[in-house]
Amino acid sequence: MIGPELKVGDNAPDFAAVDNGLKAVTLATTGNGVRIFSVVPSLDTPVCDAQTKRFNEEAGKLPNLNIYTFSMDLPFAQKRWCGAFGVDHVQMVSDHRDGSFGQAYGTLIKDLRIHSRAIFVIDKANIIRHVEYVKEVGDHPNYESALAAAKACV
Repeated sequence: MIGPELKVGDNAPDFAAVDNGLKAVTLATTGNGVRIFSVVPSLDTPVCDAQTKRFNEEAGKLPNLNIYTFSMDLPFAQKRWCGAFGVDHVQMVSDHRDGSFGQAYGTLIKDLRIHSRAIFVIDKANIIRHVEYVKEVGDHPNYESALAAAKACV
């Protein structure tokens, strides 16, 4: 893995990525509300698919929470995937250009050029309030723990 292992209480690092419309995405453009950063290796795998759909469902119920899914998938692939599955509450972010997000958040697997699975909850002051680096790529994150941390910040 490239980058630091972030901990609760750390300042959320900045990054430079793009959304599925090719617009720039940085920490600042994600706003100043409570956010969940859901990090997946690739949307075209079963656990990543399920993780993103789960957070999309939760985002629809939580209007004061913004959820972002980060992957190395190309923006066009992210847009296609969202359209195919009706994912419209989670905002997609592609880190394909230079892995800026992955390097800043410690999720970039350099040799494979994908992210490891992780969840970050960022509060209104850009402080990390929950971190989970999922040890096995095929395992699901603890959704309830991440959602509880996010709800506590809203």
